[in-house]
Amino acid sequence: MSYAAFKMMHWPTGIENCAAGFLTHSPSGAAAAAASAAAHIPPLQSDDIEAAEWPANRRIDPIPNLIVTAGNVLEVYVVRAQEDEARAPRPSGEQQCSGGFIDGLSGARLELVCSYRLHGNVECMAVLSVGVDNRSNRRDSIVLAFRDAKITVLEYDDSIHGLRSSSMHCFEGPDWQYLKRGRESFARGPVVKADPLGRCSGALIYGLQMIILKAAQAGQNLVGDDEPASAGGTSSIRIESSYVINLRDLDMNHVKDFTFVHGYIEPVMIILQEREPTWAGRISWKHHTCVISALSISTTLKQHPMIWSAANLPHDAYKLLAVPSPIGGVLVICANSIHYHSQSASCSLGLNGFASQPDGSPEMPKSKFPVELDAANATWLLHDVAMFSSKAGEILLLTLVYDGRVVQRLDLMKSKASVLTSDVTTIGSSFFFLGSRLGDSLLVQYSCGTSTSTSSHVKDKVGDIEGDAPLAKRLRRMSSDALQDISSVEELSLYTTVPNSSESVQKTFSFVVRDSLINVGPLKDFSYGFRINADPNATGISKQSNYELVCCSGHGKNGALCVLQQSIRPELITEVELPGCKGIWTVYHKSSRGHGTDTSKIMAEDDEYHAYLIISLETRTMVLETADDLGEVTETVDYYVQGSTIAAGNLFGRRRVVQIFARGARILDGSYMTQELNFGTHNSEPATNLESPLVASVSIADPYVLLKMTDGSVQMLVGDPSTCTVSLSVPAIFSNSTESVSACTLYHDEGPEPWLRKTSTDAWLSTGTSEAIDGNDGSLHDHGDIYCLICYENGKLEIFDVPAFKNVFSVDNFISGKSHLVDTYIQDSNGTSQDVMKRTSEETKSPIKKEPTQDMKLVELAMQKWSGQYSRPYLFGILNDGTMLCYHAYFYEGLENAQKGGGAVSPHSCTNVSSISTSRLRNLRFGRVSVDISTREETSNNFSRPRITVFKNVGGYQGLFLSGSRPAWFMLCRERLRVHPQLCDGSIVAFTVLHNVNCNHGLIYVTSQGYLKICQLPSICNYDNYWPVQKIPLMGTPHQVTYYAEKNLYPIILSVPVIRPLNQVLSSLVDQEMGHQPDNESINSDDMQKTYCIDEFEVRIMEPEKSGGHWETKATIAMQTSENALTVRIVTLYNTTTKENDTLMAIGTAYVQGEDVAARGRVLLYTFVKNAEISQNLVSEVYSKELKGAVSALAALQGHLLIASGPKITLHRWTGSELNGVAFYDAPLHVVSLNIVKNFILFGDIHKSIYFLNWKEQGAQLSLLAKDFGSLDCYATEFLIDGSTLSLVVSDADKNIQIFYYAPKMLESWKGQKLLPRAEFHAGAHVTKFLRLQMLCTSSDRTNTAPVSEKTNRFALLFSTLDGSIGCIAPLDELTYRRLQALQRKLVDVVPHVCGLNPRSFRQFHSNGKAHRPGPDNMVDLELLSHYEMLPLEEQLEIAHQTGTTRSQILSNFSDLSLGTSFL
Repeated sequence: MSYAAFKMMHWPTGIENCAAGFLTHSPSGAAAAAASAAAHIPPLQSDDIEAAEWPANRRIDPIPNLIVTAGNVLEVYVVRAQEDEARAPRPSGEQQCSGGFIDGLSGARLELVCSYRLHGNVECMAVLSVGVDNRSNRRDSIVLAFRDAKITVLEYDDSIHGLRSSSMHCFEGPDWQYLKRGRESFARGPVVKADPLGRCSGALIYGLQMIILKAAQAGQNLVGDDEPASAGGTSSIRIESSYVINLRDLDMNHVKDFTFVHGYIEPVMIILQEREPTWAGRISWKHHTCVISALSISTTLKQHPMIWSAANLPHDAYKLLAVPSPIGGVLVICANSIHYHSQSASCSLGLNGFASQPDGSPEMPKSKFPVELDAANATWLLHDVAMFSSKAGEILLLTLVYDGRVVQRLDLMKSKASVLTSDVTTIGSSFFFLGSRLGDSLLVQYSCGTSTSTSSHVKDKVGDIEGDAPLAKRLRRMSSDALQDISSVEELSLYTTVPNSSESVQKTFSFVVRDSLINVGPLKDFSYGFRINADPNATGISKQSNYELVCCSGHGKNGALCVLQQSIRPELITEVELPGCKGIWTVYHKSSRGHGTDTSKIMAEDDEYHAYLIISLETRTMVLETADDLGEVTETVDYYVQGSTIAAGNLFGRRRVVQIFARGARILDGSYMTQELNFGTHNSEPATNLESPLVASVSIADPYVLLKMTDGSVQMLVGDPSTCTVSLSVPAIFSNSTESVSACTLYHDEGPEPWLRKTSTDAWLSTGTSEAIDGNDGSLHDHGDIYCLICYENGKLEIFDVPAFKNVFSVDNFISGKSHLVDTYIQDSNGTSQDVMKRTSEETKSPIKKEPTQDMKLVELAMQKWSGQYSRPYLFGILNDGTMLCYHAYFYEGLENAQKGGGAVSPHSCTNVSSISTSRLRNLRFGRVSVDISTREETSNNFSRPRITVFKNVGGYQGLFLSGSRPAWFMLCRERLRVHPQLCDGSIVAFTVLHNVNCNHGLIYVTSQGYLKICQLPSICNYDNYWPVQKIPLMGTPHQVTYYAEKNLYPIILSVPVIRPLNQVLSSLVDQEMGHQPDNESINSDDMQKTYCIDEFEVRIMEPEKSGGHWETKATIAMQTSENALTVRIVTLYNTTTKENDTLMAIGTAYVQGEDVAARGRVLLYTFVKNAEISQNLVSEVYSKELKGAVSALAALQGHLLIASGPKITLHRWTGSELNGVAFYDAPLHVVSLNIVKNFILFGDIHKSIYFLNWKEQGAQLSLLAKDFGSLDCYATEFLIDGSTLSLVVSDADKNIQIFYYAPKMLESWKGQKLLPRAEFHAGAHVTKFLRLQMLCTSSDRTNTAPVSEKTNRFALLFSTLDGSIGCIAPLDELTYRRLQALQRKLVDVVPHVCGLNPRSFRQFHSNGKAHRPGPDNMVDLELLSHYEMLPLEEQLEIAHQTGTTRSQILSNFSDLSLGTSFL
């Protein structure tokens, strides 16, 4: 293998940075929206609220967006607060308090606005905001910092419904080299902070260079940025200019943190620095070394005078927290104390016994309980209450006791325990978000009351909400992290003195968890094992879904096992053989008696059972009753059963069933036919009836049925709800049109407030349109509007409203897959379509032969809006080459509409606009969404079965199912489509939902082998993740997992933090050999009573339960005190006594006793008891031996046991009772990983890179073949096998991956001593484990020889990272590599990269200042190549042509690669 592909399969989930800001709306806009929502309250409740004073006692302030970053993923969420519908009038005593926020809110959830995968890891993030106090209509901007010194400012753009860069600032390269002052590596990346009033922002780069980014004044736009602000006049803050302050000139040495403070006229920056650094050995003499300095930043004069400073701060100060107005000042957070400083006053609080004062200063007040605050995160809940999240996951509340003039003292209170955080932020005035890399991130609502009576009322109320809300239940089921700690409502009292009153008022806080974002990181290790419901007979790709990944993730109390499956495997209830099936449908039957009770009908609609299952075979149709059991009733019903059915569904509020077949339709009431229609009879000569077109595809939207005929014409069945009959009509607009229709569908815009109606410019007319649809009985009121979507053969898409068939939206060349769809009418009036026209005309002119685009056409179209108060419709299209286009609709009021305000009122007042255009949906836009899906199947031109089936509730999820050769589930979670393939049954021809007594919200599908399967979705998995995941909480840190296939067991190394008395801990550190006693005299007796937290290790053997869900601990092997288990492996050793193989579990350990004691370790061998039912124990120890050095890695080598203990590798023979050494090799420092193929050994050293050894049986020696002479801190190693080529892969501490090879005949390998580099690549995350898995053979391999064995001798490496991402490295043949590399080079320039980041510089080897000779670049980046499919079709063809290949060739390479690496 000389070439490889790098592919991410699961993106990072561990959240590192989070912030809140008004991106998608401005504070004033949100307030106005809240006020207008208040006006819509039914009159019943609005009696006791006067409209004028409504905003004053609004329950909840405008809620900003939440922005999170995880690795290289940037996501923006909006917090959707759900108001409690039946809210009681508020008690009058509560109105002066800062809001009983939990009142009036029954829940809140996060909804995705946009998500981006960047070509670089976000180091730091800040939000540039005007400040919330002034209800401004300015929006906030995001400032992101990337290594080494790149800063990008992003703003939200309504017109594209996403983020765009407003400015980029790069301080790298030769021009800025002098800023580094000769240094090459820096301890941390850039840090950005923003001024609280948005006047400027600061970025600390290269340790001591401060960049000041000056914000433009309101109303000034950037040069050349001539486009005016979007409608409504909201604009985001933008950066105007920047300059550099060299902090070294201000006598600063070691800057630890900086921040901007509140309450000054000019921006004031406070810098925390260490004048003269100290170290552990000097602490007793030199301990107060930190200083803070306040600089007043004048951005116009570029001056920065120091206005005040404070010295003598503890050496362990590490963070500054600016105190909000009106108090002002700054908190300095140290590990053992907190200090408050402002220009006029200061005070401090000691947190534990280590807090010390500088000599000669007064005694420091102590907190009531000891706590350590190093590595804590903080945010403000109120202007005088800060919340800290400590390293142990406790939530602490710090109150600044303020008398209106100065801060008198600091009070610290304990609150709940929660998740271990990496960042926290307050969202508005009633939510905060705990972002975590180590556990699930939580959205928490908090409320602060003042009087005890109110707070108890709040407490009861929230308790009830917690009990009823299904969301909270689902959260508790999903999230294994310490939700139970924080979700019970916590009361917390803080005594604060109120200005101008002597008595103290009690502040009570209550918390309730509202939502959680799942996280599977950090993945320390994983194992590849069988699923519970695996199918032993499966072959090929369906065999892959027999497996799952069991991963060690999390830390401490957030530790968990994550079971990840790339593909969904439904739980089978029953299956029957049913060959030749073409389609299946389930229908409801509601007798007309239920018509009167309108409200109850809607309530129970979701839980209504299905009545009939209709199965269409090639020549006939079967009908089954779906009562308690499925019974065939084909003979007794009036359904059309003589031929196959095209479609079936319900009409008239589920009172009738409509069945469509090739030549006609039937309307049935239950099993009785009430009407039959024949198509094609309206022709003038009856003789042509035989040749009349047949029905090709059908779309049903109550009370309409749209039929597409085989000749490309369209017909429509229009229902009359009063008589429950339908009539056939051809819409006038199509009866005389010559254009042939390639795909069409009906879209039902449901709900009391139809979404599409809002996008029409004559929204005030919307009342009229709903009456046009009403039936005589009025039952269809509030059921929304119906639209018809038609895509013609020439690629044009049009949307008509039904039944008037007025064209309301049209897009030319829909099939090209542009990134945004806009109504062509708007484009023409705006002049934006000129460049599009120009580009297409150029392409037609070029005489060079390209792929023909004429044969591209749309074969299927669907549009759907799922339930949800804020959900927006999705539009799906499938092209005949298998491409799936997916668009999400959004609302954008363009400028031309805002300016011609009159156009909305009277159609005649606008110029150049014909009066027809007023009813167009001109505020409707569609944005393309990328779906990671590898279903490419060419469909034949004549006729294909519909592949999209929409479901409203399968196991509590909604979305659509895509059938075909690689079926997939699209699930809508948080307004984001999650795509999960289903590989276990191969190709699926038909799918439908089934809800009856025995199968609750389940599904039926038919495989191409002819099996009909009735299933349910596994409920233990959470599908709101890149892969379906199930978390098993362990309440400890998992370190390593391995799999014992014979008994389906998982041995796991686990460490649990326990608290021990200090004397017990000290006595365990005694050196047993020397017999030294620690000198306890120097430690006084009360210190000996203290406790200390240590990790206790054990090996836990767990078994997944058959029913799923809970995992059972089968056995536990405890380690000795201060002994850490480092590795556990299942090894097969050749027993020299019995001459047969033994399968044993080997454990390697190390004693951790400090640097004064010589390192020791143990190797333990356990055997699994044959009949565990008889004996109590599952495992029994057969061997144990203490070795010098830590036993850090174990492996079985041809029946021998290879042990890495300290700097030595020894090979042992197993006699059945003991291990005898036969060979050894001296490693440099400490072995971190061992891999074996045949008799070759690869090991990685902690600092000295990788070594390649060989074991010779006859001479019994381990000999070095070659090594890498560079220095490298190895993380993980593995062999990569491609046919007969062996490569060596290593990942390192700088987040790189390198591939080496052994070539002794090459000159530059120094006679074979040196391993040669084959490829190097920057992965952007710490890779902790590689697993070698055999790739599946794909179509391109099959063409050479007809009978091919199932597997090829080609392996890929699956890897996991500390960010929670999973990817693979797959070998490529040279031809594919050259093709994809040429494409990659092209895409670097063609694709507009988010934040302006260059993918090439991101993927270059990062040596972090060490000497490194650049190696070959033989790895392609599929993260970048995946953008190819998102380009418009014309650009795809053009780029393929420029790189000398074809689009179909590139796409088949992509799908081969994704097929070959579908491991799960």
